[in-house]
Amino acid sequence: QLQLVESGGGSVQPGGSLTLTCVISGVGLDWHAIGWFRQAPGKEREQVSCISPSGSMISYADSVKGRFTVSRDNGKKTVRLVMNTMEPEDTAVYYCAATDPTFSSYVCDAKESAYWGPGTQVTVSS
Repeated sequence: QLQLVESGGGSVQPGGSLTLTCVISGVGLDWHAIGWFRQAPGKEREQVSCISPSGSMISYADSVKGRFTVSRDNGKKTVRLVMNTMEPEDTAVYYCAATDPTFSSYVCDAKESAYWGPGTQVTVSS
């Protein structure tokens, strides 16, 4: 029983940076891996990153590796995605989602994520 809300989206020029924050409320944060996903028009949903409940296990999509950094602060009930050196291909709606812990505590999977935020638009253009 979690609620997730993303913030920090907006417009940025190529090479610029944005930071997205997922604020999580409810019960059970410490049991959930949190994934960042994005979906651009006409494209399949893509998993951007995944972070385990403790933050010890982190993974990134190849397309963002080296540019994006995910972290979490369970005390503040937030998961942050720092996006640097952004590219037009990063344009998408970004969502955070919590994986059902009965599926995995360490793996993010959109189909097994019961809780999603409403999304925030990120646009990278000149």
